Amino acid sequence: MKKFIYMNILSLRARFIGRSNLYRLPRSLHSLVMTASGRILFLSFFCLTFSSCSSEKKKDEKENSKSDNYKVIDIEARPVKENIKLPGILEPFEFVQIFPKVNGFIRDVLVDRGSVVHKGQVLMNLDAPELSQKLSADKLRYMQSVSVYQTSRDHYNRLLQTSKTPGTVSQYDLQSAYSKMIGDSATMQGEMANFKGQESIISYLTVTAPFDGVITERNVHPGALVGPGSQSNGKPMLVLQQQSKLRLIINLPEEYSTQVNDGSTVHFKVNALPGHDFKGTISRSSGSLSEKFRAETIEVDVANPDRLLKGGMYAEVLIPAPGNALAFKVPNTAIVTTTERKYVVTIKDNKARLIDVSEGNKGNDSAEVFGKLEPQAKIVSNANYTIEEGQIISVK
Repeated sequence: MKKFIYMNILSLRARFIGRSNLYRLPRSLHSLVMTASGRILFLSFFCLTFSSCSSEKKKDEKENSKSDNYKVIDIEARPVKENIKLPGILEPFEFVQIFPKVNGFIRDVLVDRGSVVHKGQVLMNLDAPELSQKLSADKLRYMQSVSVYQTSRDHYNRLLQTSKTPGTVSQYDLQSAYSKMIGDSATMQGEMANFKGQESIISYLTVTAPFDGVITERNVHPGALVGPGSQSNGKPMLVLQQQSKLRLIINLPEEYSTQVNDGSTVHFKVNALPGHDFKGTISRSSGSLSEKFRAETIEVDVANPDRLLKGGMYAEVLIPAPGNALAFKVPNTAIVTTTERKYVVTIKDNKARLIDVSEGNKGNDSAEVFGKLEPQAKIVSNANYTIEEGQIISVK
């Protein structure tokens, strides 16, 4: 048995080390081989060496076979359509907080929270006795000024008729009568302005609805003293909202701001009404990006005749983006992303070239890219980070 092990070791030594003096075993190692334990140790060493060589060979074969699995396709110069999902908020189409214009006591409130009102409808009445008295005084002064003006006007007209007879009226008297008439006319117009202004102030004691809507907040009751100073507490007398028509407000990111135009139809859903799909038309856009969010604000007019939707609801909006005309369409698997860069692998003369790109719209299986790419270039559709610049890749 010992002789058989020894002969196998010598055979292996002769096969893999050779007969050259350069690779001949040292005397001490040769002596170790002559012992039984040395023979076993030597045999284990060569088994590990064979296993390592075999693994390296298999690894090289695997890499060579992997390089043959790269799929090369032609790049497409066309945009990728994408449906963008963005959050939005529904707001009343018109909204107003009603504060008092003049000081007064609330006489009666004709509406309450939830009341549906129409434009011009009386909402509440205020009392202010001092304003009514001032209106009466201004009216009397206006009437007096009218009487004075009429007297001075008649006096001037009579002098003018008499002056047609030479020597009856001096030119000075005629000019003085004319000047007095003009002054009385100015006084009358001033008193009339005061009177009309006071009438306008009195009209503020009657509060009316500026548009059709619903009263959503009421903070006053009859007998309360209100005035312009009460606005400082932050609570209006009434809050009126138009709910039959709403605004859907969306902040559109900068990269999509050039793709979405007014008139586009969008679809949206709200969490409070599962199973309902709503739609509207983009009616207006701000035309500029906010400095805080780097986004453009767009508004969608939403008809809400049955008042199913409510102001303040959050919505998930689906906006169609047609894509960029100057983009190249590539499969998502063709884009390689690392911590340092984002690139695609193009093939030229059977050699790999790594081209840096930036992404645009993304579809389910493809995306837009922008970079120094040539139309109809060939790219690796299943690229990965193991491909190196200049690596040979055969194009089948």
